[in-house]
Amino acid sequence: MTELSDTGMATRRRVLGDAHVARAEAQTTAFDAPFQALITDAAWGHVWSRDTITPRERSMMTIALLAALGNDGELALHLRAIPNTGTSRDDVIEALLHVAIYAGVPRANHAIRLAKQIFAEADAPTAGGPA
Repeated sequence: MTELSDTGMATRRRVLGDAHVARAEAQTTAFDAPFQALITDAAWGHVWSRDTITPRERSMMTIALLAALGNDGELALHLRAIPNTGTSRDDVIEALLHVAIYAGVPRANHAIRLAKQIFAEADAPTAGGPA
C-alpha cells in the first residue's frame, strides 16, 4: 500500500467504522479490487483526509449531495456514520432542507424518510440488550 492508501484506509475506517470496512474488504474480488483501491485513495485519501473543513462539515455536504442525487445506498451508509463524524441529527435535517430548496422536495422527502428509518433502527434496543 502507498502512503495515500494507508491514509485513505485509516480515514475510511474512522468514518465508516471497522466493521463496515472489514465487510467491504471481505467481499472484494479481483473484479472490483481496482474500484476499491480508487475509492480508498481518491475519496478517502484525497478528499475525506483533507483538513480544510471538519469531518462534520464534510459529512453534511456528502449527505446533501447523495440525497440530491438519489444515491440511497451510499446515503444510508453516511447517515449511519454520523456519530463518527461529529454530525448531529439536527445537522442532517439542515442539510436535507437545503436539498429540498436546491435539488427538489421529492429528493429531500425521500432522504428524510430514509434518515428517520435509520435513526429509528439506531435508537431501537439491541437484541438481548436493555429495553
